[in-house]
Amino acid sequence: MITVEIVQLLVSPLHRYEGRPASGPAPVSGEEFVERIEIRRALGIVGDRYYARPAHRNAAITLMAAENLPTAINPAVDLRQTRRNILLRGVDIDAHVGSTIALDSGTGPVLLSVRRPARPCAWMNATIGPGAQRALRDKGGVRCAPLSDGVLTLGLTGFSVIPADSG
Repeated sequence: MITVEIVQLLVSPLHRYEGRPASGPAPVSGEEFVERIEIRRALGIVGDRYYARPAHRNAAITLMAAENLPTAINPAVDLRQTRRNILLRGVDIDAHVGSTIALDSGTGPVLLSVRRPARPCAWMNATIGPGAQRALRDKGGVRCAPLSDGVLTLGLTGFSVIPADSG
């Protein structure tokens, strides 16, 4: 197990990027940044727009590496623009597609199956700045399915990859 940092957590009850980027995102309804998230096995993050949605069951939670944020394009970029749920510092999360990982903020491990890359869309150019979609190609984060219930909080967190033969 290594120690990484959960830098930001985003829970949004609304899908803000619908339609064409030129129309702009839907307005924010309430605060999206939280200090802790509650995860439910096979359902996702309680309160999030993808929670318990059958179409998103295998991709209900998104993670991204802070090191991959395109800060050269927009120094203030964060999860509000990328629309990922969990921002990690200290691990190349994009390298773990196909793995099962564990994150442990101190209340027990949360197991996530890293299913596929979270591909950046044209909205990235509209919300972050021109060139952001290209800058995030192959490093826009990952889409995960939750394999266990648990809680994650901001701050230092244990990270490990679960060997395939132990799951």
